[in-house]
Amino acid sequence: MTLAEPMVARPITREPAIAVAGLSITARDDAGSSLPLVKDISFTCNAGEVTALIGESGSGKSLTATALLGLLDPDVYDVRSHALSVAGYPAAPHDPESLAPIRGRKVGYIVQDPGAALDPTMKVGDQLAELFMIHRGMSHSDARREVIRLLNLVRIPNATARADDYPHQFSGGMKQRVIIAGAVALSPEVLIADEPTTALDVTVQAEILTLIDDLRNEYAMGVLLITHDLGVVYQVADRVLVMYAGRIVEKGEVEAICSTPAHPYTAGLLVSVPDLSRTGAVSAAIPGSPPRPGLDRGCPFAPRCFQAQSVCATDLPVLQQSGHTMAACHFPISDGVRHG
Repeated sequence: MTLAEPMVARPITREPAIAVAGLSITARDDAGSSLPLVKDISFTCNAGEVTALIGESGSGKSLTATALLGLLDPDVYDVRSHALSVAGYPAAPHDPESLAPIRGRKVGYIVQDPGAALDPTMKVGDQLAELFMIHRGMSHSDARREVIRLLNLVRIPNATARADDYPHQFSGGMKQRVIIAGAVALSPEVLIADEPTTALDVTVQAEILTLIDDLRNEYAMGVLLITHDLGVVYQVADRVLVMYAGRIVEKGEVEAICSTPAHPYTAGLLVSVPDLSRTGAVSAAIPGSPPRPGLDRGCPFAPRCFQAQSVCATDLPVLQQSGHTMAACHFPISDGVRHG
């Protein structure tokens, strides 16, 4: 079984798989108060490329991905954007139903917790078969054949027999493969993967990333990869978006981001990664904690920054070209050299 059968490979086009302009997400409480969580972010994810969205927990990464799929509760969240296009489909993020026609068909979604996404009372094969029966109008027997193909596609051994197993009979890595199978079942143009290797051991992580990368290369899918793991970014990403306190603070090609970061937060993330290739290498955590949501004065990273100055506490920096990347920083790092 090869990846090219029976899905049809698509040529890489210039049209972005995802194009977002001015996306903002605000939470509302019962008292009518609002809390800004994601603030005016813009980015593109190109077809055939992996764009990694990285940052600490609570930075707004998963919230952004969920908004792109139209899955946020409109009674709780107010989602706005100047423009949003997913798989070439113009959408209104404040209207979740506007994205309903492309979920599954045009956009696949790999959730963070595969165990919670699978129904423990149903056989895995029956859960996957529903995709083809509902969206393609297939009979159960035809859908079953597609399920076996999918399980082979994601390299689950003995696929015919495993289709009759329940989720609890699968390891964490195998459950993730099942989720990936469901995400690509209908040949989507875009794949959104939210922390797809969380809680998996290193060997299984590598296998899952290789599988996602193979699918991306074979079918020219645009992949938005949500992660806090820079090791994952090194392995598969083409472009990187660095998110902090609900904002994009740096973006650029992976080589530029990882070799000459311009934003002190990005530099801090890189320094915090242990370098196992160097004996005696020391990693260092970023001091302090991310700010509480809703604090909009000045640079949100200023209280933790090694080179913050008075202007950083009062004026919000905007994204602008700095070396080989774009960074939202009043005093960007130049050629790897710190200011101050």
